[in-house]
Amino acid sequence: MMSFKTIAAALAALLAGAAAAQEVKLPASLTITAYETGSNGFNQAVAVGQMFKKRYGTDLRVLPAGNDVARLAPLKAGRAQASAMGIGTFFAQEGVFEFAVKEWGPQPLHLILASSTCSGQSLGVAGDVGVKTAADLKGKRAGFVVGSPAVNQSVLALIAFGGWTPNEVKMVEFASYGAMMKGVVNNEIDLFFASTISGMTKEVESSPRGITWVPMPAADKAGWARLQKVAPYFYPHKSTCGTGYAKGQTIETSVYPYPIFMAYGTQDATTIHAIATAMLSHYDDYKDSVVGVDGLEGKRQNLLWTMPYHAGTVRALSEAKIWTDAAQKHNEGLLRRQSTLAAAWTDFMKTSPPDDRDQFKAAWMKARAAALTKAGMEVLYQ
Repeated sequence: MMSFKTIAAALAALLAGAAAAQEVKLPASLTITAYETGSNGFNQAVAVGQMFKKRYGTDLRVLPAGNDVARLAPLKAGRAQASAMGIGTFFAQEGVFEFAVKEWGPQPLHLILASSTCSGQSLGVAGDVGVKTAADLKGKRAGFVVGSPAVNQSVLALIAFGGWTPNEVKMVEFASYGAMMKGVVNNEIDLFFASTISGMTKEVESSPRGITWVPMPAADKAGWARLQKVAPYFYPHKSTCGTGYAKGQTIETSVYPYPIFMAYGTQDATTIHAIATAMLSHYDDYKDSVVGVDGLEGKRQNLLWTMPYHAGTVRALSEAKIWTDAAQKHNEGLLRRQSTLAAAWTDFMKTSPPDDRDQFKAAWMKARAAALTKAGMEVLYQ
């Protein structure tokens, strides 16, 4: 039986937490960017915004945008405070792909909260090609999207789990993600990258081809080492929900959080603390409103992921008794990586790099690799 002192201490802690949530003050209005209208990321942002309005009277404006650059541009210009991004967040931090250009370079992006739910971010397969494991992927037709590193790098990583390279699958390019998914239905490709709860996968399931997902068991250490060498943002996950899942089925697969609510590290820490505290404290208000938004729960945060948390969020997670010493140490290491990349970019720009975009990118990637190597950090992208 608990003593009076124990009960009193617990009650005091509970009241202190409730008081902290009540004392949070959000601005009268906030602006965040997200994926296109109707996307899961957009819908989750709207759900959070409804809670902001109910609890704090704050109007949340959600700006839809079709690509990562368009989603980040309003934040960089100071016209938005945050974004509900995808894995382009990581590419922006690293200054690679579409961010390896003079206008961008490595961006100091920090997490607010990221959604980790029952779904997977996985390699889907048309059900009529007989793929049972990653060992069966050789020679299959894989969908790629022009100008979409988020899709293409993920496909390359997921086939690497089985030990395959782009030379051992048939790469088929499409102009858009939607066109690629139509390509599965039309028997133009066999493999594709998708969230297991993506609405587009329903059409594949209902087609004559059917749908399945490639298992990627955590016990396959060699497979995971190959995968994470290409895309370190993936991690093993036991997924229990998705298109084509049997009732009660669990699939050991891959995942990364989505959407990723994030802001620039320079964004006011008081504002980010208020946003994060509101999302944590009033989780029950929105957790059932949209598929996947339950993944924003505090205890579901992957505190050892590939992006650092914002100082405002660290404070909020600490107050919620979720932050750990291991998370703090990991976060500090990620912040050092961002500082190393920022210094490398500053030094590189002083060299008067070429104006030609391809030449500029090649020179930056070389300088980036040298700086990371000198700092004893993994280069990841060459």
